[in-house]
Amino acid sequence: MGPRGIIGYFFKSIPEAAYGLVVLLVVVGTGIYSCKENSPDKGYVAIEPITYHKNGQGYVGSESCKECHSDIYETHIKTAHYGTSAKADKKNIHGNFQKGKNHYRLNDSLGFELVSDRNGAYQQSFLLKEKKQIASDTLGVVIGSGTKGQTYLKWDGDALYQLQVSYYAPTDEWTNSPGMSQDRFADARPVNSSCLECHVTFAKSTALYGMGNTFKRDEILYGVDCERCHGPSERHVNLHRENPEERHPFAMKTYDDFTQQQRLDACALCHSGIRTPKKPAFAFLPGDTLSHFSIVDETVLKEPRTLDVHGNQYGLLKASACFEKTETMLCTTCHDPHKPQRGATAMFNEKCMGCHMANKNIAGCTEKKNRETGMGTDCISCHMPMLDSKSMRIAVGKDSTGTAVQVRTHLIGIYE
Repeated sequence: MGPRGIIGYFFKSIPEAAYGLVVLLVVVGTGIYSCKENSPDKGYVAIEPITYHKNGQGYVGSESCKECHSDIYETHIKTAHYGTSAKADKKNIHGNFQKGKNHYRLNDSLGFELVSDRNGAYQQSFLLKEKKQIASDTLGVVIGSGTKGQTYLKWDGDALYQLQVSYYAPTDEWTNSPGMSQDRFADARPVNSSCLECHVTFAKSTALYGMGNTFKRDEILYGVDCERCHGPSERHVNLHRENPEERHPFAMKTYDDFTQQQRLDACALCHSGIRTPKKPAFAFLPGDTLSHFSIVDETVLKEPRTLDVHGNQYGLLKASACFEKTETMLCTTCHDPHKPQRGATAMFNEKCMGCHMANKNIAGCTEKKNRETGMGTDCISCHMPMLDSKSMRIAVGKDSTGTAVQVRTHLIGIYE
């Protein structure tokens, strides 16, 4: 989900949510457990795909993974990756619908009210002076886990558009969607495949060359899910349903067989900033070479401190001395995408000290002992601070210039 995805306009929880990082390196090959539901005495039942990748492989959804990987499934569904998109319902929308807290005033003339009933949630638009409602749009899709905020999409037939009102978590209020006019009701913004690519596991496009904003509604797999990082799993699931005692991972790519760059590419797809596509969105699969599908502006990478903290965790990490001096460093060296790790300061500090204490060639903390102790030996706060995003500014209250969204930098270094 870099700026090229919807996150570029909106609030991706990501990204500190990432700490980014999408790829599930703890491979399926770590163990297949007996699938009792499909044991021989109950008969083998083949699973039907929800949709198909262009290579013909079928997506079957993460519920099918739960049959054999329940522990991983139960922790993964609590992650920001999993929650980065969903169908819009009261449970998934974090904004407040209570009377008095469900309004957003764009300016002195224009306003919105967010309402919900048993049929759904709606963004209603008003001319304030005339007290006249001029539009009502149904919220169809939620983008963002809500850590930093959310934005909302509507369906118009089979076309997706972003609505004008979003939700900003730090102040717990509705706000104008980033990049939309503060002076007038904005036209709904088309949401194409490149936008969705970093927020859903897969979406079946109905547009020519897959470049438009039309999709098959029932062939979208919401959230960054198991199959996003392990690939379409129809064959894998059916083979193991047919052979429930088999522990070798049939028909599944394992990250053990990937090169370091292939592993990084699985994360960089959404965490390396704006990329120029060479092939349609959703064509890339884990194990592919990302540069064959899209390219990043290499001139930008030469000045790492100019990279935005929002959306380019990969570029910032690659420019860090930690990465340059560690031949085997990966995103998953620090992040386990199967588990929610936000706020796990002690765990991340252990990751830092694991390298710095074990390797005599790597400098330890040079801070004075009393300050180091006072900081609680918190490596992350000092060396990966929260910084203002250049691309993400949110209009809070009457602040028309916008408030910068803060994201933790992945340019590991020494800061004032």
